[in-house]
Amino acid sequence: MTLLTIRDLSVAINGTTILHDVNLTMQPGKVAAITGESGSGKSMTALAVMGLLPRGAVATGQIMLDGTDILQTSEPALCKMRGNTMGMVFQEPMTALNPVQTIGDQVAETILIHENTSKTAAHRRAAAMLERVGLPNDRFPLSRYPHELSGGQRQRVVIAMAIALRPKLLIADEPTTALDVTTQARILDLLRDLVREFDMGLLLITHDLAVVSDIADQVAVMQKGRVVEAAPTRQLLTDMRHPYTKALFAASTHTVYLPVRTASVPLLYAKNIVRDYPLPRKQLRGPRPHFRALDHVSFSIDHGERVGLVGESGCGKSTLTRAILGLEDVQGGQITLGGEPVFTGKKPNLTVRRKMQVVFQDPYGSFNPRHRVDRLITEPFHLLETPPTGMAREVEISKALQDVGLSQSDAKKYIHEFSGGQRQRIAIARALIIAPELIIFDEAVSALDVSVRAQVLDLIAALCRKRPLSYLFISHDLSVVRSITDRVIVMQAGKIVEQGETETVFTNPQHPYTQALLAAAPQLPELKHATEIV
Repeated sequence: MTLLTIRDLSVAINGTTILHDVNLTMQPGKVAAITGESGSGKSMTALAVMGLLPRGAVATGQIMLDGTDILQTSEPALCKMRGNTMGMVFQEPMTALNPVQTIGDQVAETILIHENTSKTAAHRRAAAMLERVGLPNDRFPLSRYPHELSGGQRQRVVIAMAIALRPKLLIADEPTTALDVTTQARILDLLRDLVREFDMGLLLITHDLAVVSDIADQVAVMQKGRVVEAAPTRQLLTDMRHPYTKALFAASTHTVYLPVRTASVPLLYAKNIVRDYPLPRKQLRGPRPHFRALDHVSFSIDHGERVGLVGESGCGKSTLTRAILGLEDVQGGQITLGGEPVFTGKKPNLTVRRKMQVVFQDPYGSFNPRHRVDRLITEPFHLLETPPTGMAREVEISKALQDVGLSQSDAKKYIHEFSGGQRQRIAIARALIIAPELIIFDEAVSALDVSVRAQVLDLIAALCRKRPLSYLFISHDLSVVRSITDRVIVMQAGKIVEQGETETVFTNPQHPYTQALLAAAPQLPELKHATEIV
């Protein structure tokens, strides 16, 4: 029996063809993955199946879901099918959830919309479904709000909403992209179990090819709105036919080559860092409890050293980053850069602050879209006592853009005129423009697809060959950390549980938590015919 058949699907928006003759077939109880770069048409295909194409879109072809042609079905009928016959899990759970509604109300809402039942019965079923996805009522009551949950827990709520009525087809659009490796493994295990238990089909949209190889029964590779190759997963991995498929998988295992460090001169030094956050009092006159985010953290970074920082969400990575940058004071210990304290009293030391820069995860959200590139990348000039002006300023802008592979003409463009990879290059140019002694890369490549990620990592390695670049690279992608760092630090519950040379930690982890992290990370099998991406 066939659950979903997409036949010759083409979609055009305002005269521009987005999808070209897409074909896909999947069975109940199976996982089909659609993979490819950003803009390849993956999400547009998923939206077409849900009947959620944007206004102005014209679709031709056929989408048969459980005997119903989606393209010929009216909007009221599609509304009845959404949540009932088909459900969808979106990439960012916080934006998919209503922040002013409890998780119980949001899961129950799906049931109340589609079935004639009481609120009490709907909430009872919502509690059962939340328990099924790993959120039991005794620990996660229905009265909780989304902001009170972690990223992985919020994603479980979204999954509970999508499967509340046991749909025949579940579409998951990048459901694990923003999650750390252990949380990602739990979510993938959950989806796999639900497919088996409910005998539903799972259409997985992802650019993470390791996830595809781990969970999917069949794979469709998309490029520029076309399916260029489709086959059962094992067959495709062992016998890739299309050059784009080979390049895509090669980029997933891309390795960069860092220059050899020649000196070990201390740069950043953190000793016994403690950071506590106050919690609400449990009793009116009782003592105020505290949550310890950093528990006597000590480490160092040398000049020209590339250090990775890994750990689950909530382990203290972001708190430590803010403390290093002087954005958040600590209650104990000291952080110095080049022998000078990051904090003088309770205030950040501006002399030290101008020697550090940061590259954020979202290259679009970290820029003001109303300003041109020349103004955006010169924002760090405000940290300098005498910022360059006139021709000297133009020279610095041109040099920074050329260092990251862009041209001087790009300085007069707006940020929306660039692709995701180009925006991240601009973010790196902004960090480099005042020649800082330390750069912090905070999940700087996690939002990029595999080929663009490979290009950005190559850029960072090239910059290391041009200048003695020191950086702290924070990421939940362990394969990236292994490729781009000399040494790695592993954090758990506010403590450093292991640190050492990157290859040593990856090949011979000593701490059980490090071993669990490495075991949870999905791995691509050896790729027989993959070629290096150009």
